[in-house]
Amino acid sequence: MVAPSPYSLIATDLDGTLLRGDDTLSERSLAALARAGRAGARHLVVTGRPAPRVRPLLDDLGCTGLAVCGQGAQLYDAGADRLVWSVTLDRELAETALGKIEAEVGQVYAAVDQDGVDGLTLIEPGYLMPHPTLPALRVDRRDDLWCAPISKVLLRHHTLSDDELATTARSVVGSLATVTMSGPGTVELQPCGVTKATGLALAADHLGLSPRQALAFGDMPNDIPMFDWASYGVAMANAHPELKAVADEITLSNEDDGIAVVLERLFP
Repeated sequence: MVAPSPYSLIATDLDGTLLRGDDTLSERSLAALARAGRAGARHLVVTGRPAPRVRPLLDDLGCTGLAVCGQGAQLYDAGADRLVWSVTLDRELAETALGKIEAEVGQVYAAVDQDGVDGLTLIEPGYLMPHPTLPALRVDRRDDLWCAPISKVLLRHHTLSDDELATTARSVVGSLATVTMSGPGTVELQPCGVTKATGLALAADHLGLSPRQALAFGDMPNDIPMFDWASYGVAMANAHPELKAVADEITLSNEDDGIAVVLERLFP
């Protein structure tokens, strides 16, 4: 007789983790998640993408429950298409933080994710979307980014690497915002103190689950707080070295169904 899995909560990042490079979900990963679900485990998407950019993927997953979006700034109810909880980044603080960063590194190019289930992604001139498949609206000038409440700011620099930009941003932003790096070309400013762990903890509380029951999968430094919160953290083979350093296990890459490999072992 096979012992039951100790995990009743499976938290997965999307980009570089559950999703393949073309933004699709493999049949093997879907089957492994379904198997875990039949064994009583709850699957929670925990992503940097804002709620409006997650809805189609949640449909593909058959998810009608909660999802943690916007780096933890949004708790989204897919079935009701509403935000159960959200926190916004003060736009004046965001402008101040951008000014401090540019004083150190020169011009950066910015985008914002607006708050709300129908919020837009706005990009200023010069900003290139790291995910060209995601919809975005180009504005004429930076001031137009602040026309409505936002959940986060996305930054790019024309010469600095993501690691260099994130390190400098953390050194000058202080308590104005939390700085995260969530993927290639994706350095972000979000509300101070908000991380994937804060959103995941809130979702788990709604579900009556605890960290000791949680298994987390990720690939980037923004997943470190989630790994710290969960009982067991699994990094993908393609993960950033900072995340691999704190992971309990390293699985295959997102292209090679790394999540499915682990779930098939734990939920045989």
